[in-house]
Amino acid sequence: MCVMVIDMLKGFLVGMCASAPIGPIAILVVQKSLSKGHMAGFVSGLGASVVDTLYAFIAIFALAFAQKLIEAHQNLILLVGGAVLALLGVIMAFSNPFRKMKDDEDSGVSPTDFGQAVAMGLSNPMAVFVMFTLFAFFGLADSAPHNWRVTPIILSVSAGSVTYWFLLSWMLSRFRKNFKMNTILWISRITGAIIVIIGIALLGQGLVNVFFKGMPIM
Repeated sequence: MCVMVIDMLKGFLVGMCASAPIGPIAILVVQKSLSKGHMAGFVSGLGASVVDTLYAFIAIFALAFAQKLIEAHQNLILLVGGAVLALLGVIMAFSNPFRKMKDDEDSGVSPTDFGQAVAMGLSNPMAVFVMFTLFAFFGLADSAPHNWRVTPIILSVSAGSVTYWFLLSWMLSRFRKNFKMNTILWISRITGAIIVIIGIALLGQGLVNVFFKGMPIM
C-alpha cells in the first residue's frame, strides 16, 4: 500500500513535469487565459491532460509498439502533424479573441478550446517518449505493474497534469485585467505565428526527408 502511494505521488509529479515545457499547447493556454479568462484556459489545459493521460497509458503498456509505429511512419507524422499545427496557428493568429467575450472573466468557454488542445497534443505523438523518459526518471518504468493495477498511477499522472493547467490558467487570468485589449490581440497574433512556424518546421522536415533523402512517407 505504501509503495502504491509513493508511485501515485511520482505519477502526479510526472503529470506536472510533462505539462511544464513551453510548447504549442502551453502557448495556446496562455492565449486563451489572457483573452478569454481562467475557465477557457483551463478547458484548453484539460484537452492537454487527456492527451497526457493517453501517452502515459502508452508509455506503460505499449511503448515498444508505439516506437515501431512512429519509426515506420515518421515522415507521415511530420507531414500531418506539421500541417495540423500550422492550420491551428493560422486560426489562432487570424481569429478575434474578443468575439465571444462578455463582462464576466470566465465567459466565452467553448468546446473549441478543448478540441484545439487535443488536436495539438495528438499532432505530436513523439511526446510519448517524453512521458516514458519521465517514468524512467522517477523510477516508474520498471516498478509499475503492466496490468489493471497501474490505473491509480495513470490517474495520478492525469491529476498532476490537470493541477498544472488549472494553476497556470488561474495565475495568467489574474493578470488579464492588466493587459489592454490591443495587447491581448497582438499576443494572439504572435502566439499563433509561433505555432505556425513550429508546424511549418515539422512539415518542412517531413518534406526534406521525402524529397531529398528519399525516405518513404509510409
